[in-house]
Amino acid sequence: MITIISPEQFKTIPWKNGKGVTTELAISDGGTLEKFDWRLSIANVVENGVFSDFSGYLRNLVLIEGEGIELEHDKEKRDKLSSILSFATFDGACKTVGTLSNGPIKDLNIMADVEKYKVRVGTYLLQQTVELNECDLCFVFALSGKSQLSSICLTVESTNSKEIVFDEKNLLKISSVKPESMSVSGEQLIVIHLDKID
Repeated sequence: MITIISPEQFKTIPWKNGKGVTTELAISDGGTLEKFDWRLSIANVVENGVFSDFSGYLRNLVLIEGEGIELEHDKEKRDKLSSILSFATFDGACKTVGTLSNGPIKDLNIMADVEKYKVRVGTYLLQQTVELNECDLCFVFALSGKSQLSSICLTVESTNSKEIVFDEKNLLKISSVKPESMSVSGEQLIVIHLDKID
């Protein structure tokens, strides 16, 4: 099943640590801020600080706007996101401190329960066609492109030649992707594959 989730359907909720708000794009059925199987959200980070504790979850954080942020995890590992669509993968249980490079940023945050889902994230800056891998659940998010064609920046093609076109900053949700059955074409794409752990 293919669903387009528009920005009008997104929800604004407070951060778990209360220090800001996040735009929730999608969450697993019955999920809440305290307990969910998977969750996609966009956050505006306007100051340096400690990230919320999400023990039991794997986090993937993708830079989608701004000049960058450095993440320090448990005072040991560091990730520097300095270009659009660069991303970091880290344990939600870590004490993660974010330091802005030069002003506020916006990030797309993908979180999944480590006991229930495996997550694969791919980012594609330039215009191209990306084959979707077999998975239980797939999401595609496209940022605004720089060309005049950016208002029609994403096309999904399946084996029956059906095409679906939707605007940037909408979220595409695909349930049960079969092998070699779909591809997406566009620029500044974020493609997320989720697989259930048996």
